[in-house]
Amino acid sequence: MDKYYRYIIADHVSVVQMGSYNYYKMFGCFNRKFKISESGPPPDVREAFWRYTAGGGQMTADQLLKFMVQHQEDSNCTAVGVEDIMQHVFHRRHHHHHHHQETKNLNFTLEDFFYFLFQDDLNGPINPQVHHDMTAPLHHYFIYTGHNSYLTGNQLSSDCSETAIVRALENGVRGIELDLWPNSSKDNVQVLHGRTLTTPVTLIKCFKSIKEHAFVKSPYPVIITLEDHLNPELQARVAEMAIRIFGDLLYCPESGYVEDFPTVESLKHKIMLSTKPPKEYLGSNHEEGETSSPKYKDYSDDDTEAEFEADDKQESDSDYEDYDNCGRGNVAAPEYKRLIAIHAGNAKKKSLRQVLRLRIDRARRLSLSEHELKRATSLYASDIVRFTQKHLLRVYPKGTRVTSSNFCPIIAWMHGAQMVAFNMQGYGKALWMMHGFFRANGGCGYLKKPHLLMSKNSMGDVFNPKLPWPVRVTLKVIVYMGDGWRLDFSHTHFDTYSPPDFYTKIYIIGAPLDTTESKTRIIEDDWAPYWDQEFTFPLRVPELALLRIEVREYDRSDKDDFGGQTCIPVSELRRGIRAVPLYDKKGRKFKSVRLLMRFRFE
Repeated sequence: MDKYYRYIIADHVSVVQMGSYNYYKMFGCFNRKFKISESGPPPDVREAFWRYTAGGGQMTADQLLKFMVQHQEDSNCTAVGVEDIMQHVFHRRHHHHHHHQETKNLNFTLEDFFYFLFQDDLNGPINPQVHHDMTAPLHHYFIYTGHNSYLTGNQLSSDCSETAIVRALENGVRGIELDLWPNSSKDNVQVLHGRTLTTPVTLIKCFKSIKEHAFVKSPYPVIITLEDHLNPELQARVAEMAIRIFGDLLYCPESGYVEDFPTVESLKHKIMLSTKPPKEYLGSNHEEGETSSPKYKDYSDDDTEAEFEADDKQESDSDYEDYDNCGRGNVAAPEYKRLIAIHAGNAKKKSLRQVLRLRIDRARRLSLSEHELKRATSLYASDIVRFTQKHLLRVYPKGTRVTSSNFCPIIAWMHGAQMVAFNMQGYGKALWMMHGFFRANGGCGYLKKPHLLMSKNSMGDVFNPKLPWPVRVTLKVIVYMGDGWRLDFSHTHFDTYSPPDFYTKIYIIGAPLDTTESKTRIIEDDWAPYWDQEFTFPLRVPELALLRIEVREYDRSDKDDFGGQTCIPVSELRRGIRAVPLYDKKGRKFKSVRLLMRFRFE
C-alpha cells in the first residue's frame, strides 16, 4: 500500500492515516492506533492460482482461459477475451499498454490474478451485455416501468418536470407515465398529478425530452402510458403534437389495434403510446376534464375476501367495456385513436375476475393498484398468470403512498405482471430491488420472463406460486471480503473514534418458501473486512428469486450505519469468484466499494 498522510478534523477527534496505521486522536489528549490490514487474496483464490498454474509462480493466457472456462464456468470466454483482460490489468496496475502480439508473452502473478478477480467491470456478477432472446412478443418480457414519471418528489406538492423523465430514461426505464390535463384556459395540454398542489409542466416539453433521450441507454421500445383527462379537441392536439415531435419513431398499428404484440426486436427505436381509446363524443353527457380511464372499485383495507367472491357471482360478459365500440355519435379525435399502439381495456365495477377470464382477441393492457393485485392474487392467482400470457398487466402504487414510496415488486413479477410501475425519484429497499432486477440483460430495460410463467402443463394449468414446489436447485454463496470504503468515505464517517465494524446481510426474496436471510459475523475495526463465510439457500423457484446484499456497520449505541447494497436476479448470477459492486441508497454505484464473493449452484 502506498504511504500517504491524511488529516481529518471532526469536532474533538482527528484522524491521521500514516503508513500502514490509522491514528484516531480523541479529545485532543491521546491517540488510538489501528493497523490498516492489507487486502490479500483469500485461500480459495490462492488455491485456484496454484491449481491452474500447476504450482508455478505465473499464470499464462492459456491457463487463465482454462480457469475462466472451468472454474468460472464461462463457456463464452475466448482467447481474445482473455488477452483483453490481461491488457486491462497490466495497464491499470503497471500503467503501461502492450500490443496484441506482446500480450501472449505476459503472465499474471498471484497479485495480478487477485487484482483481476476484484475488478467488477472485468469480473462482475452478471453478464453486462444484452443476452436474452429479444425476438419474442412484447408481453413475454418484464418492462422497466415508471409511475407518474414527471414528478420530482412527493405525490402532493412537488414540481413536475421533464428532468425527472430524462433521468428515468437515462437509467434505462422504458415505461413512462404522463397524466394529461387541460391548462387553466382549456386551450392546451399540461402534465401534472391531478387535484394536487403539484406544479405542471407542458406536454410539449415532456415529448421533446422523451424524443431526445429515449434511446440513450437502450435501443428497445419506450412505452408512454397516458392517463388522459382531455376533451376531444385537446386529444386531437396531443395527436398533432406526437406526430410532429416523434414522427417515424411512433409505432402505429395499421389496423388500429394489434391481435398479438410485435416482437421487442422489431420495435427497436420505436415509441408506443398506451391509453384507453377515446369514448365517442356524447355531447352534453361529456364532462369537462373527465378521465378516459375509469378505475375498478376501490377496495379499502377493511374489505373482506367474501366481498370479492360476492362480486364474482354477479359478473357477466357485459361487465367488460370494449371502448372501441361504446356510445353513439361521431368518433372523437380519430387521429388520437389511430396513434394508440397498446389499448388499455377496463372493467366495470365488480368484474375483475371476469375480465381476467374473458377471451379477447386483441392484445390489451390492464392496470391494477398494488392493493387490487394483492387481493386478486389471494383469490385467483392462476387467472392473473394466464391473463399475462396474452396481455400486458401494469401494477401501480396505491394512492396513499404520498411520499412516493414503493411496494415490494416480487408478488407482481411472480404472477407475470410485465409493467410494475415505480416511483423512481425516491429510494428504499423496494426501489433497490427494482434497480437491481433491471441491471440484468445489459440494463436494456427488458427481461425475458421465465418459461414457467408463459407455459401450461399437460392439464392446461399455469404456474401457481402458492403450490408447495420441491427444492429444484441450491445456491451456495461465499462472502470472502470487502474493500473500497476507505476511498469512498471519510475516515470518521462510520465511527468517530475507530475504523468501522462491518458485516454483510444476505437476503433471498422470491417464492414464500424461498424467502430467507443470513448475515456474516461482525469484523471489528477494519476498513477491509475479511469474512470468508459460506451460506446455503435451497430454492424452489430460482427463476424468480432475487439475491439482495447489504453491508452495514455495527453501532453499539445507535442504528447500524449503511455501507452499501445491491440486488441481483439469481438466474443472472455468474458462477465462480466474482467482484460484486455496491450502490448507495439512491442506487448510484460507489466508485470503489465492492465485495469479493463466490456463487455455486448444486
